Amino acid sequence: MIHTDICIIGAGPVGLFAVFEAGLLKMRCHLIDALPQVGGQLSEIYPQKPIYDIPGYPEVKAQELVDNLMEQIKPFKPTFTLGERVDHLDKQEDGSYLVTTSDKTHVHAKVIIIAGGLGCFEPRKPVLENLEAFEGKGITYMVKNPETFRGKKVVLAGGGDSALDWTLYLSKVAERVTLVHRNETFRGAPDSAAKVFDLANKGKIDLILSANLKSVNGNGSLDSVTLEGKDKEEIKIETDYLIPLFGLSPKLGPIADWGLSIDKNAIEVDTRDYSTGVERIYAIGDINTYPGKLKLILCGFHEAAIMMHSAFKFVYPDQKLSFKYTTVNGVNSF
Repeated sequence: MIHTDICIIGAGPVGLFAVFEAGLLKMRCHLIDALPQVGGQLSEIYPQKPIYDIPGYPEVKAQELVDNLMEQIKPFKPTFTLGERVDHLDKQEDGSYLVTTSDKTHVHAKVIIIAGGLGCFEPRKPVLENLEAFEGKGITYMVKNPETFRGKKVVLAGGGDSALDWTLYLSKVAERVTLVHRNETFRGAPDSAAKVFDLANKGKIDLILSANLKSVNGNGSLDSVTLEGKDKEEIKIETDYLIPLFGLSPKLGPIADWGLSIDKNAIEVDTRDYSTGVERIYAIGDINTYPGKLKLILCGFHEAAIMMHSAFKFVYPDQKLSFKYTTVNGVNSF
């Protein structure tokens, strides 16, 4: 049995930052994640993806952000259970919870924080004949190592931030990058879209709008893709790689059975403290929803800070929330 003040379900960036906020308030954390490493989507799907909206970092690689968060929380000595899914959550007589994982690890905690990102997720795939035959043989749904694409022809498909960001990044690595989008405008950041249009105008990438993927072709491995334009004309592009970036399909998994209020695979919360309506259970990051919700990492950081001040009353019910931060001889103390 692992005993802790707070059990955080999800060891992505928001879950990791929550450890820091808890540590400032002298609360101990244990984190559980179904993935075999910390970092959530950042480490599993796009560790080398540049991120542009973290305060103080004009640009930071996803894995670098995770590494920095781990360094930040090191003084608070969090513990981890990785590669295991939370299956059961049982409330105890004193209001605390007993958490049981898929491998029968048991964690006793006074507060539960769900920071599971999109929950259990898988990439949304285009509906194409023989798609699976080329998966791992030219078709991939994530960019783990950009060097894989150095000197190669790459077709990306999508209209969100991931498609735009990877187009910008791979334009410096690949022999040729083609971005395909079914619409005339992008739903990603306007600044990124403007940079993509600028690269296309300068002839540094190929940009094909109002077109859809129609087929993937090759003999054993991918060698071309066929598009269908808005006038139903076919466009064939020779390529070494196709990277469809249509987002992730979220699945809450066992979380859906915990009596929480769910709206479109997200947990509804009270924005005063990001509580779920079930006492001692909070939800922060992409897994929660509320009016005006923005699915940004920095918004999850904000939610973590506010939420921890509310959780304090369950960990230390007889204490008033107050703390001092001092620096003595270059050493930080609380």
